[in-house]
Amino acid sequence: MKKPARSNAPRIAVAILAAGKGTRLKSRHPKVLHEAGSLPLLQHAINAARQLVPAADIFAIVGYEAERVQQAVAASGIGFVLQREQRGTGHALMVARAALAAYDHVLVLSGDAPLIRPETLARLRDQHLEKRAAMTLLSAVPEDPTGYGRVLRRKKGARVTDEVVAIVEEKSLTPAQRKANLREINAGFYAFAVKPLFAHIDRLTTDNPHHELYLTDVAALLGKARERVIVLATEDATEVLGINTRAELARLDARLRDRACAALMAAGVTIFRPETCVIDAGVTVAADTVIEPFVQLLGTTQIGADCRIRSYSVVRNCEIGDGVTLLPGCVMTDSRIANGAILGPYCHLRQGSDIGEGARIGNFVETKKTRVGKGSKANHLTYLGDAEIGERVNVGAGTITCNYNGVGKYRTVIEDGAFIGSNAALVAPVRIGRGAYVAAASCITEDVPADALALGRARQTIKEGWAKAKREAAGKKDH
Repeated sequence: MKKPARSNAPRIAVAILAAGKGTRLKSRHPKVLHEAGSLPLLQHAINAARQLVPAADIFAIVGYEAERVQQAVAASGIGFVLQREQRGTGHALMVARAALAAYDHVLVLSGDAPLIRPETLARLRDQHLEKRAAMTLLSAVPEDPTGYGRVLRRKKGARVTDEVVAIVEEKSLTPAQRKANLREINAGFYAFAVKPLFAHIDRLTTDNPHHELYLTDVAALLGKARERVIVLATEDATEVLGINTRAELARLDARLRDRACAALMAAGVTIFRPETCVIDAGVTVAADTVIEPFVQLLGTTQIGADCRIRSYSVVRNCEIGDGVTLLPGCVMTDSRIANGAILGPYCHLRQGSDIGEGARIGNFVETKKTRVGKGSKANHLTYLGDAEIGERVNVGAGTITCNYNGVGKYRTVIEDGAFIGSNAALVAPVRIGRGAYVAAASCITEDVPADALALGRARQTIKEGWAKAKREAAGKKDH
């Protein structure tokens, strides 16, 4: 039997530096688990890397609170390398040697830079492979390079090449280099050929103020060994920004939100005052939907076409059909809304709510694990929990399904065409038959047959003059 041809494509891994504590954040939590754009910082790096290589070829190098970090992103399917002592970025690659030895090349990403785009990483990879470099570093030219190491490129005559002479920390710049106003910085993203990397990485020293092993120093080691070290500049300097302070975290979160809004508007969604909206990267919205100011669309929410999402609505992990209207102040989680439904203002859909086509859920109505059928209405001040409500049902104001008896939860079923009067209490388990009526203020504890009328309230009694006599007995005068 003929053996399949062996692929000549190089094996590429991604290593994500995620071991740091993040002292300047003044937090007891791992730095890479702080969130921007609703995701942990590390998850953004993983998502970008997965556009280039399978999850099995991605390794997060973890250290501080390693178990928590692994648990937070375990669903991504990536591998992990433990850096027990955090002795610098160079040391991080040293401890990953065994995991990376089987690969030809490795891309090294910063776990706290959530704006990095897959397109930029692909350019870094392609430039590295095309130029057959031992090391390719990503650079940026920010408006203010203060605090960053500068990249010195080799010149050939008047031409500046992509070859790196050195990476110089700001405090080590010579007077001539300062006068030259060097602004190209090392961005902290790299591509390495694995063999030359590990052939020289053990020569790193801790001869620096922090006594750490720096990955940037590998450039000089490779240069001395006449290996090729090149640089690729980013098209957008902001995408390599990392996070060291809470203020920087807030700014990067805002940039991620801006990206999400811009992508939706480019796809045909109208967003009024996008700077006031919070829209997660995992949200999808179809064309011609209108999103008003101060809306939050979170998680994996999906919204259809021609909807209107009015101000102050907060929607998380919901599926919304076409032509749906959310009036102001709707709060919805893990729910489904069919085409043409109208909700709010100020309704609350809890997990497991399923609102049918053309249904109406009005002000101060709360639902939980409840299906509301096509064309049914619950317009005011109602709680519907653990309920199955058929089509064309009218639920009067103040109605509640009493689904919890202190021990267990029970279901209420209201069949098609039933009419539930105001302030009714339906004590589960109970079934209201098709076309039946429940009188206002009734407490229903037994099933109601189809087309029947159920009354469950005390007969009204009037005692003339009772209130006046009570006041006189207490010595109070009528007003």
